[in-house]
Amino acid sequence: MEDINKRNEPWREALRRSIKAKERVSIRRVKMPEIDAVSRSRSYGEVNCGLSAEQAFEESKRCLDCVDPQCIAGCPVGIDIPRFIKNIERGDIAEAARTLKETSALPAVCGRVCPQEKQCESKCIHLKMKKEAVAIGYLERFAADNAGDDIVEVVTPLNIAVAVAGSGPAGLSFAGDMARRGYDVTVFEALHEIGGVLKYGIPEFRLPNATVDREIASLCKAGVKFVTNCIVGRTVSREELQEQGFRGIFIATGAGLPNFMDIDGENLSGVMSANEYLTRINLMGANRNDTDTPVIYGKNVAVIGGGNTAMDAVRTALRLGAEKAMIIYRRSEEEMPARIEEIHHAKEEGVIFMNLYNPIRYGGNERGMVKSVTLQKMRLGEPDASGRRRPVEIPGETETIAIDLAIVAIGVSPNPLVPNTFKGLSVSNRGTIIVNADTLQTDLRDVFAGGDIVRGGATVILAMGDGRKAAAAMHKHFHGQSTTE
Repeated sequence: MEDINKRNEPWREALRRSIKAKERVSIRRVKMPEIDAVSRSRSYGEVNCGLSAEQAFEESKRCLDCVDPQCIAGCPVGIDIPRFIKNIERGDIAEAARTLKETSALPAVCGRVCPQEKQCESKCIHLKMKKEAVAIGYLERFAADNAGDDIVEVVTPLNIAVAVAGSGPAGLSFAGDMARRGYDVTVFEALHEIGGVLKYGIPEFRLPNATVDREIASLCKAGVKFVTNCIVGRTVSREELQEQGFRGIFIATGAGLPNFMDIDGENLSGVMSANEYLTRINLMGANRNDTDTPVIYGKNVAVIGGGNTAMDAVRTALRLGAEKAMIIYRRSEEEMPARIEEIHHAKEEGVIFMNLYNPIRYGGNERGMVKSVTLQKMRLGEPDASGRRRPVEIPGETETIAIDLAIVAIGVSPNPLVPNTFKGLSVSNRGTIIVNADTLQTDLRDVFAGGDIVRGGATVILAMGDGRKAAAAMHKHFHGQSTTE
């Protein structure tokens, strides 16, 4: 929770007195400028354009600088939200960014892809007054994008080396926090690019690679080292890392194993996972003519699922020339886990939503290519364990539609490589690594784990929260131990 002494600093008190609370509440929430739907649906340019300085200043005035700011409690990494926003209001963008960096290694990323509407913004006091929440995510992006050169904090080295397996959001968050504490941090990435799901899973029209690269460069300035094309558990074992002097290991290898439905025709050419589809395009350049890893473009594309990955895939299909791009989801739109903004953008761009349908088989042509999908009509029943209403089949009601590409986006499971090669790790029946809930420490005392390898599929910000928690716990684990033993 926020340090009350910082809230009572003279400049904060002066800002609060400068505008009456009633006037702040009456200011309308800013609207994010966007590329128009027709232009962007065939372009990889970022859809959201970011706030101007004038818009950011106006939005920052809406923050009431609450005595008990619940927005901080709603943030998985505990950003001091009022302090960074009030710094924008007084025109100190660099200090706003420094405030973000105190607890978030990736503010420019989080400002773009985190579901603020379900987290920090959902706790905003404006909602209790029947007003729109302060646009915390927009302001976070503004501060991170406009702060200028990073100021590298000078820390005292602890001479303790720690290794990180995976350079996704959990691994990068952990690395940033440990480097800030003075640890010698090396991140090992299996692929040739740093960033994990931020690079291979999220398209550039939602999260530009240049934004991710800037965040990684900031970590490099802080002393974090990166090793690519190195698979922990295969290229290098736990024992070899220990022999190299790494006294702690954080496993953040994510959940990159795609789930399928196990229905007839799923092995036809043209039926693929969203993971493969997006990785080929986002990381391997399959949208270019000169690529070594091409992908089927498809004119009639069906994407199965209702999460953010499904929205990313269907909107990518449009940009690759699809004439008809469909979301097929077995529940109603209200139950979709995707962000409201992503659903809205997809509709604007021309995506067709087929809710309350579920694929039951694919049909193929004589060449083994998918040519159709048969859908079972569904209705909503009582809520299930997720709290969403359970989809129930309507007997006898099916529909077959023509497609030439099906992309399955119904979730992912952890890759079993690390759990299978780190002897002594406890693993759940879902393949996730079992950890202490408070410390994220595994049964192996020097090994901690977080992100999707522990949670299954989750959000970027939840993975980052795990990275922070594991860093604090590992630091406590080392505290008091000799740094020379």
